[in-house]
Amino acid sequence: MRYFPAFLDIRDRPVLVVGGTENAARKVRLLRKAHARVVVVARRLDDELAALAREGAIEHVARCFKAFDVPGKAAVIAATGRGDVDEAVAKVARPRDVPVNVVDRPWACTFITPAIVDRDPLTIGISSAGAAPVLARRIRERIEAMLPARIGELTAFAESFREAVANRLPPGPQRLRFWETFFDS
Repeated sequence: MRYFPAFLDIRDRPVLVVGGTENAARKVRLLRKAHARVVVVARRLDDELAALAREGAIEHVARCFKAFDVPGKAAVIAATGRGDVDEAVAKVARPRDVPVNVVDRPWACTFITPAIVDRDPLTIGISSAGAAPVLARRIRERIEAMLPARIGELTAFAESFREAVANRLPPGPQRLRFWETFFDS
């Protein structure tokens, strides 16, 4: 396993996206779903990003990337489509221990974004470690087709009872059996 699978809590935290392209817009969509405070540094934005900036949904800094853009960010995504620029962003973020994703350049990343099945709050990530993203996407499509559309509601329902179950059943096998029976029924 090349990457440790993890989910980052970026709610209300600043995340830098460098680039105003469609690739950047795709990442911004995901970041907004996770409620990050998105800062986009790019001279120009595609139409979708420009509309989000006008609405105040993202912050737009209309200039080229500078090294001082990185400190204080929860994560950085380089999505300009220019290899030299995107890799320069990674070279600034890495020594500062800021997680960085460079679109289509897995060797420059400290994290990658998987193919995602989103049944909020249930989220499933499928990764090929950048080796075969189309395969990961195909697997995601199959999993999405298998899962009931409302499984996220079941997840939220179970969450609403977690504390009550924890107060009545000790941690360990008894609690585990309860939840297994609950979800199997």
